[in-house]
Amino acid sequence: MKHLLPGLKLFVLMSLFTGLLYPALITIVAQIFFKEKADGQMTLIAQKFENEKYFWGRPSSVAYNPLPSGGSNLGPTSAELKKQFEDRKTKLRKSHPEKTYDCPQDLLFASGSGLDPDISPASAMYQIERVSRARTGISVDQLSELIQQQTQNRQWGVFGEPRVNVLQLNLALDSIEVQK
Repeated sequence: MKHLLPGLKLFVLMSLFTGLLYPALITIVAQIFFKEKADGQMTLIAQKFENEKYFWGRPSSVAYNPLPSGGSNLGPTSAELKKQFEDRKTKLRKSHPEKTYDCPQDLLFASGSGLDPDISPASAMYQIERVSRARTGISVDQLSELIQQQTQNRQWGVFGEPRVNVLQLNLALDSIEVQK
């Protein structure tokens, strides 16, 4: 019984700290220093693009639904993962008949969250001919320049890989078409 009261006090104290004070502090810091990201943006969640005139993003293991965000949990020996891989590869080959090399891996596999809004610059470049064919009046060179403009480098020059946000790229692409 002599340990019950100190244990209960510690429980209440830690519940207040980890359940109220710490989350409140983190929310305040996020609102002060990272307001745009803390409030959320549509460009932070993958969007589904299937039209030939748009760049396609990574596949999603959660059908682009942000509520059940997560990976597929399919392992390297999974028959279902192999089928998904082959289906995606077939679709990309049909849409890009001019390509003689395999497409980048991020167009074949979903990310861990299933909602990654970015693709590699190589994945964007892979799709240039298809998008140019679908959009009359926009050349491969213009698309290449647009991809270079939209490419974000490593964070602080160290973390991550260069990436292209698919939604921002497609919005920039639409604005070019509107200007013509």
